[in-house]
Amino acid sequence: MTKGLEGKLALVTGASRGIGAATAIALAAEGAHVVITARTAKDLEGVEERIFEAGGSATIAPLDLTQTDSIARLATAVADRWDALDVMVLNAGMLGTLSAVPAIDAKELAQVLTLNVSAQVAMIQAFDPLLRRSDGARVIGVTSSVGAKPRAYWGAYGASKAAFDTLLGAYGDEMAEVSRVRTAILDPGATRTKMRARAYPGEDPASVKPPETVAAAIVRLAIDGFPAGHRERVEG
Repeated sequence: MTKGLEGKLALVTGASRGIGAATAIALAAEGAHVVITARTAKDLEGVEERIFEAGGSATIAPLDLTQTDSIARLATAVADRWDALDVMVLNAGMLGTLSAVPAIDAKELAQVLTLNVSAQVAMIQAFDPLLRRSDGARVIGVTSSVGAKPRAYWGAYGASKAAFDTLLGAYGDEMAEVSRVRTAILDPGATRTKMRARAYPGEDPASVKPPETVAAAIVRLAIDGFPAGHRERVEG
């Protein structure tokens, strides 16, 4: 039986664990070759091994997204090997410390904005030529509800996600009439991840959905496509 992403190239950031790892594994199961990125090579190797054991294929690319030079080098390396990028999942993100706005640490805020906003723009800029070469590229950004609706003590993270949503949405609007690149913003909702555990330390992890549920939603978007400006929340 033909797989939904047979012969396609996908790239997933923050792929060493949680939603990113589950998404990489699910994309590979549908036939995509997946380039997986994160800072920790050892964790990426574990994800790669799981993909290989299931009969899929992947390439690991350890890098720090806050170093924009490394993003440019990755894009060059990918372009040297493949003609186009069909799926890009922008999942990497930093929570930072939850605090009242007057207590936000300026240095940490800069770090959150660098990874959650500036690095995402650098990814789009670096991979835009490869995305345009696809016959139907999908760029899926993982966001949070606090980016759309402010919440007490989530000001720094929420501001970064609001900026990310706006930038990705603007890119999608720009692409809608001049290319086949389409962008979607996906809110995973409450999901069993390390970031969630940090934000809600007293929560029973079993009370929220596993990352695989979110990964399934991302794979569905990658296969079925979506209209320009698509946004959805994963329930469950």
